[in-house]
Amino acid sequence: MAISQDLLNILVCPLCKATVNLQADGSGLKCVECKRVYPIRDEIPVMLVDEARIEN
Repeated sequence: MAISQDLLNILVCPLCKATVNLQADGSGLKCVECKRVYPIRDEIPVMLVDEARIEN
């Protein structure tokens, strides 16, 4: 089961409070501002800054 659209609509980056988008492969949520990617583990978004990686 994928992450629900309702959940995606309310999640924001914990660092800069910008919108996050689901990556095409479903492995993470990417912030539109600071480009941090928060991993998804066992269908649960891990919205911790220390767990995120920065992508271009």
